[in-house]
Amino acid sequence: MTKYDISKMRNIALVGHGDSGKTSLVEAMLYDSGMINRLGTIEQGNTTTDYDPREIKKGITIHSSLAYLDWKDKKVNIIDTPGYLDFITDTKSSLRVTDNAVVVVCGVSGVEVQTERVWDFANEYKLPRAIFINKMDRERADFYRVKDMLNKVFGSSVISVQLPIGKEENFNGVIDLIKMKALVYKKTTGEKPTFKEQEIPADLTAQAEDYRKELIEVIAEFDDEILMKYLDGETLTNEEIASCLKQGIKERKIVPILCGSATMNLGIEPLLHFIVEYFPSPAEMPPVRVKNLKNSSEKMIENSVDAPFSSFVFKTVADPYVGNLTYFRVYSGKLTEDSNIYNSSKGINNKVGKIYKMQGKNQHSVPEICAGDIGAVAKLKSTTTGDTLCDEDNPVEFEKIVYPEPIMLLAISPKTKGDEDKLSTAISRIIDEDPTVKVYRDEDTGETILAGMGESHLEVIIDTMESKFGVEVEKSTPKVGYKETIRKNVKAEGKYKKQSGGRGQYGHCWVEFEPKGRGEGFEFVDKIVGGVIPRQYRPAVEKGIVEAMRKGVLAGYPTIDVKATLYDGTYHPVDSSEMAFKVAGSLAFKKGATEANPVLLEPIMDIEVIVPKEYMGDIIGDLNSKRGRIMGMEESPTGKQVIKAKVPQAEIFKYAIDLRSITQGRGTFTVKFSHYEEVPANIAQEIIAQAKKVEEDK
Repeated sequence: MTKYDISKMRNIALVGHGDSGKTSLVEAMLYDSGMINRLGTIEQGNTTTDYDPREIKKGITIHSSLAYLDWKDKKVNIIDTPGYLDFITDTKSSLRVTDNAVVVVCGVSGVEVQTERVWDFANEYKLPRAIFINKMDRERADFYRVKDMLNKVFGSSVISVQLPIGKEENFNGVIDLIKMKALVYKKTTGEKPTFKEQEIPADLTAQAEDYRKELIEVIAEFDDEILMKYLDGETLTNEEIASCLKQGIKERKIVPILCGSATMNLGIEPLLHFIVEYFPSPAEMPPVRVKNLKNSSEKMIENSVDAPFSSFVFKTVADPYVGNLTYFRVYSGKLTEDSNIYNSSKGINNKVGKIYKMQGKNQHSVPEICAGDIGAVAKLKSTTTGDTLCDEDNPVEFEKIVYPEPIMLLAISPKTKGDEDKLSTAISRIIDEDPTVKVYRDEDTGETILAGMGESHLEVIIDTMESKFGVEVEKSTPKVGYKETIRKNVKAEGKYKKQSGGRGQYGHCWVEFEPKGRGEGFEFVDKIVGGVIPRQYRPAVEKGIVEAMRKGVLAGYPTIDVKATLYDGTYHPVDSSEMAFKVAGSLAFKKGATEANPVLLEPIMDIEVIVPKEYMGDIIGDLNSKRGRIMGMEESPTGKQVIKAKVPQAEIFKYAIDLRSITQGRGTFTVKFSHYEEVPANIAQEIIAQAKKVEEDK
């Protein structure tokens, strides 16, 4: 493309379940278009878009990766996305900035859990899409069985535009149902397979005609004139079929099915041709709604190079040596190198140096990037995923991506003393890169908690800290934030008397302790009359009680929901002091709490589990086994079952793993704190015994 033309751009994301072959498909597309001169493989760890050492080690895509190619005078941006549950939110970010999706489905496994999840994401962003049934050369691959699955799950809008020629190891071509021609491949050792267009094999002609008729019946509805022509029994031209098909895809009323094998490089060129011919360009996409920051109103941005510059940051890659690399989609206007841009989300200006087109990890410098295109810049200050970059004179802000809350927690601490600052820096950079990561300090337990989307997600974050930022961490299951409280009223004396030559220490108080309602906190009441304790010493009694409450008498957990009434005491005109009365208050609490039927409390969480109906019984049984109480059930708008329950926090630290196991990854859940509740006696005894053992071992 010598002159920029937005109508010649195509933006696609390859999405699908893990191991459906998305990365291999990108590799074959880049190879066939001449963008790379060798075909990398997952096994050898040398593909263009899976370049991270952790991706190579695990053999899976962890982060979305960008690539681009030229095909038939069109420029195609491709985003290779993760397909595994722990990393699926990165896929959602990518779909936010693309115009079309290719849903990759394994020809053996068919529709899987994350196929449904990414389909929902594509629906949310109203994206035109096509389906590519991959791995057609594999044993037990069956195009027609997978097509039936697709129709069952996604409806009758899913329609074939290709049929396979041959099966499993004999797969050697595809039938184009629009042109009604066969594309038969010839494989030459060490070379790119070639194909030639020829007549459909005789044994497949009748089947091809049936599927073409099915295709025409669906697409003819998009043009009244063509529909009448079809109903009158006239033959439609290939051009008329293609025109209707393109319109149906754009309106998201048709989802065409293509097929091939990425690793064998069969069916890839027809897929590329289909993408550039049938998918809409950015210019054909509807305007994007943004907030106009000049007057806080909403406005629509056209995908046009002639409008003021606006773009959305959908990915940030943290690098400890060169700084962050910011990936963005331009919606309007253009950005040139060595220019200034305004981050309207943070209210700061940035100087742009080089602008890059990304081919996996390789950066190719370009002088400008225009509306409809996707690129990257390095070292933008204070810019993170979800920010808007725009023209300062025309400030706008795109709607943020809403990410799900993290569902799995891990307690972390630096292995080496003095590494706290390095850990803090690493955490900050990782959060910039991955908005689904949260880190916070649990005030109840004193632990630093790392929260992520699942076990594998947390493993990758820990590995990133060690390999990228050089800080090793200790990790463990978080402690439960138990509390203690009392169950009856008591009166307790606190007396501190110390004489050791010279001035002594004397503090003496009587305090009544009463239980309060759950969640009502601590209350101190001063009922001293007649000056038996001087006014200046009474706050010290409260301080002593509050400090003593931080470590309860049962298992050393904080005591909550107590009322303390100071009602009597004595003092010494010389030896009394604030410190002495503080110690007296502490002694009064320890004595009083021991006599007031102390009990252990545990945090109870509100959990909401969303699962297909067939798993409802198993989920309820599992929650019951975790001491959960089912609070209600209802049906979600998507037809799934929503189960609401209250469950002790101690039982659900690893619920993400349990739910995934029970539902084969089809269930989701959210959890938040509800209240504190008394721990059953048998469990409380174990917790108290364990706490005492830890104290003795110190």
